[in-house]
Formats: sequence, C-alpha cells, structure tokens
Amino acid sequence: METDYYSEDEQKAIAREYKELLRISYQTLSEEDKKLIRLAFDTAVEAHKSQRRKSGEPYIFHPIAVAKIVASQIGLDAVSIAAALLHDVVEDTEYTNEDMQRLFGDTVAHIVAGLTKISNMSRDSDISLQAENFRKLLLTMNDDVRVILIKIADRLHNMETMEAMAEHKQAKIASETLYIYAPIAHRIGLYNIKTELEDLALKYTDPERYFGILNRMKESKDEQLSYIEAFTKIVETSLNEQKIEYYIKGRPKSIYSIYKKMESQGVSFEEVYDKFAIRIIYKSEPAEEKFLAWKIYSIVTDHFRPNPTRLRDWISSPKSTGYEALHITVMGPKGKWVEVQIRSERMHEIAEKGYAAHFKYKHGSQKEEGIEVWLNRLQEVFENSEANAVDFVEDFKLNLYSKEIFVFTPNGEIKSLPKGATPLDFAFSIHTGVGLKTRGAKVNNKLVPLNQVLKSGDTVEIITAENVKPTKNWLNYATTSKARSKIKNALKEETKIVATEGKEILVRKLKQLKINLTEEVMNELVNYFKTKTSLDIYYQAGTGEISSTMLKEFASNRTSFFGLFKSKQVKRPTEEPTYKTGEHYDSIVFGKEEETLDYSFSKCCSPIPGDPIFGFVTINEGVKVHKKTCPNAISMQSNYAYRIIQAKWVKSDERDFKVSLKISGIDRDGLISDISKAILESKFVKLTNVNIDTEGDVFSGKVSISINNNATLKKLIQEIKNIKGVDKVTRL
Repeated sequence: METDYYSEDEQKAIAREYKELLRISYQTLSEEDKKLIRLAFDTAVEAHKSQRRKSGEPYIFHPIAVAKIVASQIGLDAVSIAAALLHDVVEDTEYTNEDMQRLFGDTVAHIVAGLTKISNMSRDSDISLQAENFRKLLLTMNDDVRVILIKIADRLHNMETMEAMAEHKQAKIASETLYIYAPIAHRIGLYNIKTELEDLALKYTDPERYFGILNRMKESKDEQLSYIEAFTKIVETSLNEQKIEYYIKGRPKSIYSIYKKMESQGVSFEEVYDKFAIRIIYKSEPAEEKFLAWKIYSIVTDHFRPNPTRLRDWISSPKSTGYEALHITVMGPKGKWVEVQIRSERMHEIAEKGYAAHFKYKHGSQKEEGIEVWLNRLQEVFENSEANAVDFVEDFKLNLYSKEIFVFTPNGEIKSLPKGATPLDFAFSIHTGVGLKTRGAKVNNKLVPLNQVLKSGDTVEIITAENVKPTKNWLNYATTSKARSKIKNALKEETKIVATEGKEILVRKLKQLKINLTEEVMNELVNYFKTKTSLDIYYQAGTGEISSTMLKEFASNRTSFFGLFKSKQVKRPTEEPTYKTGEHYDSIVFGKEEETLDYSFSKCCSPIPGDPIFGFVTINEGVKVHKKTCPNAISMQSNYAYRIIQAKWVKSDERDFKVSLKISGIDRDGLISDISKAILESKFVKLTNVNIDTEGDVFSGKVSISINNNATLKKLIQEIKNIKGVDKVTRL
C-alpha cells in the first residue's frame, strides 16, 4: 500500500474494509476468487492513491463501499466484486482498458469498459440527457447485466454520501434516482435497494415531509413491536404444535411508500393503516415448501379473519423477478388489518437479494448460464434500440410497476402479462411474427375485440392472416412495451416506403411551382403544415393528404409566412430581466442571484404563495412555475435538469389564486351550509363554486375557492375537517 499517500490510520481503515468485504460476501469465495479480489483491491488502492473525496477522506473508500454493496446487498460473484473495486479506475486514473484486460482478463475488463462508457456518455443539449443516457445504459445490459448492477450499487453509495453537495445538485441527482435507478432496481428484483434509493431520494426532494414521516415512525416503533408480540403470542402455540421451524418479524413500510400513499389518498400519517407487515419465515426442504406455506396460511386464518380480496399467491405463480411468497391481509389484534407475508428461507433470500440467490450455490459455467437466463428475460425490453429516448423511458416504465396476470395458450401453456394487457399484447408475447399478422382473437372460445382487457385464467387464441398489416389503431389496443415498439417499427417501415414515393411527388410538384426543395424550404413546409418532421411532409405528399392545391396556397403565402417564420425566436430570459409589477403577479425571485423574470404558473399543479416551487424554462412560453411536489417534477428534474432554476416567494400580496378541494364524509342536514359558512367566514377566502352529491348517506364533491396563500389554505382545510360529518378534505 502507498504509505506516502495514506496516513497510518487510513491504512489501517483500508485494511479493515478489505477484510470486511471478504467477510460479508454473500457468495462462497474460492481461493481463486480471493486472489482476483485481492489483485483488484491492490490495483484500485494504487490507482486512486492521490485522489480524495469532498469530505477529505481517501477516494478508495468509495469503490470499496460499492464493492461491499455488490458483495452483500446484491450478492454477486467475485468477478462483479473485482469490477466494482475497479469501476472508476479507467475513467479517473491513468489505467487503460488494455491494462484491465492484461491484469484481469476479458470479463472484468468488459464490465469495467461498460461502466466507463456510461460515465463518459456525450452530453447533447438538444435532447433529454437523462432519458437518452438511460436508454444507452439499458442497452449496455446486452453486453453484461453486471454493468447495471454495479451502476445501481454506485448510485446507492453516492446517494448515501451526498450531504456535502450543492442543493441544486442534490435535487437533480435525487430526481434522477427516482425516475431511473429505483425503477430498474424494482424490475430486477432488488427490492431492498429500491426502497433505500426511494427513501434517500425523498430526503433531498422533500426533506420536510421525509423527516416528518421518519420521526413519526420512530415514535410508533414501540407500538409496532408490541403489536408483533401480540400477533406472535396468538399463533405460536399452533405453529409449535405442527413442529414448524420459523421466526416472526415485522417489516416497516418505507418512508417513500407512506409518503406516496399520503399524497395519492390525501390522508394523514395516522390514516395510513398498513404502515408495516408481519413476516413468517420458515425452514423447509424444497419439496415441502409449498405444502408448509399453505399449512401456515391455514393456521393464521384459523386465528384471524382474512380479507379474501387481498390474497396474493406468488408461490404457485412467481413474479417475473423470481419473487415467491404468500401475502394475506387479516383482521389482526386490536381490530387492525395487517398484511402477513409467508416465505421459506429460500424465498426470503430471493426477496432480499434478488436474482443472486438463484445461483448462490452454482459455480463456473452454471453461474454464467444463470446470468444468461436472467438477461434473456429482460432482453425484450431493450430490443427497440431506435426508439425516441423519452418514449423509450416511458415505455420501459409502463411495465416496471405493473401487477401481473396469468393467461393460457390453447395448449395450456401459462403466460405472464402485465395487468391491463390485451389479446394483441398476448400475440406479441408469443412471437413478433404472430403479433404482426394478428387478424382477430378468441378469449375462452369467444371472438373478442383486440383491445379487450384480459383477466387471469383466460385462455387466449390468436387468429392470423398473411395479408394483415398493423394500423395506427393498434397502438391504442396494445399496452406492453414489446408490442408497442414492434407496432411502431412496422408502421415506420410502412411510412418510409410511402415517404420515398412522396418525396419524388413533392419535388416534381414544387418544381412546377418554380420552387427547389432546399433545407430552408423544407423547414417552411414543416411549419406551414404543422408537422413534426420532413418525413411527415413526404408521407402526407405520398398519401395525397398534401394536395397540389395546398402546395399552390403554400407558394402564394410563402413570402409573408417566411417573414413570420424568421421572426419567431425562442424566448429566453435576458441578462438583466425586469419583473413587471403591473401584471399583478405575486413576487417570485429566481436563481442564486434572486432575479425577477417574466413567468406564468403551470396548470398541472397550480402553485399558490407558500408552496415550495421551482422554475422551468420552456422553449417558447418563458419560465413556468411548478410546485416541488408537482406530479411532473421528478420527470422534469431528471430529464431536463439544465432547464430547472431555483425559485422562491419573496412576499405574499393580495392576489387570489384558484384552488379546488375534494370533500367527502357522512351526510346530515345543514352540512353544506356549515361547509359554506366555514369558507365564507375565513379571511382572504372567496367561495366560487360548490358541487356536492349524496348517495346512501355518504357525500362527496368539489368546492372551488379563491385564496391568497398556502398558510391560509392549510388553516381552512383543518377548519373544514373539524366540521361534524366531514371525513376527508384534499387539495386537487
């Protein structure tokens, strides 16, 4: 170890970390494995010897921490641990890919090269940077799935250690984590890491709510422990009588999932009823696993009444990530609904470690084959490499969190599809060739439309014909990313054929009008006919949508239109922007210099004074102001971080802002009058509309008001909640 660069204490700490890395490895390491890891460790220590992190500690602690996550939390093999130790060596030091290959062989060098490639991706300001990088990152998985696993570990450690970063960088990295890395971890089956990433991201995107929930969870910890103890006392006698080896523990719901539930349902922390689940983990031989799971289910439901609609059998039909368990919701002690998860120790390992648990006891070629099987499962997601980057992200995310259904082929083969899938999705899941030739479908022997939503247990038969071609309507019928990407590709091919003919027609017709088809003329055509690209113009010329008469009108209007086209410039903030007080906007300042800019409020989240906000520089509508909790905030901050500017309220004037409240509860005489009275008597609040319906003694409806700021709104919501009969009040 280089003693000139590391102090004595640092040398001891680095040595301790190395021993800890070997000790916590999930896989059993052979002597050859240990030699490989030792060489990688020594190389990384040497390569990073002159580097320090912002905190002042030696940089080498970062790759060691990433390797520990790879070894323990993800549970990967020696090759992955070595690559994790080396993941920044080629990017940050004088070592080259050739050095990696010479020292460690093809596989480690290949993984390190993949990680370096991700870090060095070009930055093209004309596209969504993160979406494009995300696509490339996923396509890298075609080379070796371990690249993405190490990248997830790298992101997790960066999230754990970014306190010293600037606030705007924290928000950007945290948003990117929620938008990109947490969903990938979920898709791969790394549920623990997915939860850690989400919680850490929330800590930086909404710290007030994060620490609020964290403190409430700490306060309720003793209550949860006593509840688990009460549950255990009731079932342990029966479990012991059956001589089942087991242990029972609680799993608190993550801070982020509680936050999402509070946001989506408009409820308080106390009103989130399933803040933790109870796990019963049992020992079993493989042949007995299923039998014992249902035996434990029977014992639990003998003591506690189950909710039949909340049974999830992931043992008979495991999730595509490999997850297996029985989930039941029962009326537990103290009259509370509680989720009980029943898993064998093997199932628990898979849930904790993801796919690594499948090949823990395999070696050499078997282990490599295990990774190949897993990679093939994910492969179809990455097949459409030509897709627009943002579409690619959204299509991929469509299938990440989808619940699964199970349907059958006419031969009885079982197929897993996302909830909401249609016969067209089923056709493409069998084979692309079947999907593209689909003429019709039968579900349970009855002809059905191609957009009918399938249910678990359906038997689906696809009718094909050679002369069939996909139409644009098919995109409305298909929901899975594979089906949609294949349909888009087929439509693109058809479009290209028509567009090639259309280009010849367009050139000929323009020549008759004495116009040469230059790039400048094409830009004018795109703007005049309001299309997105030149390909659309060629296609419409080929189909006859752009006729000779329309082109004559274009030619005659061309001079005036061209002047308008030239004058249309992208609106950008000036160097010394001036705030226009005459337009009655509330006072907002932007950026570190607290500048005043022209702005407008976004309609997607309708901020009012007091809401945490940020500015988003649009292409031609100036600066739009969004709430930090806007449904689109994560996507914008991740995809267009370079357009985000800090914003804050400086004062609240008397301007009114429109807000809608959803109110529900149990109806009674005079209730609407009391709600109206509470609003009318509130200072700085005007009632603009009330629309409440009652059905079976339960009411729900919407109240529209004008209000001056967030503090007034919170006070009003509390006053309405205090009215007898009102159950929930949420801001829309």
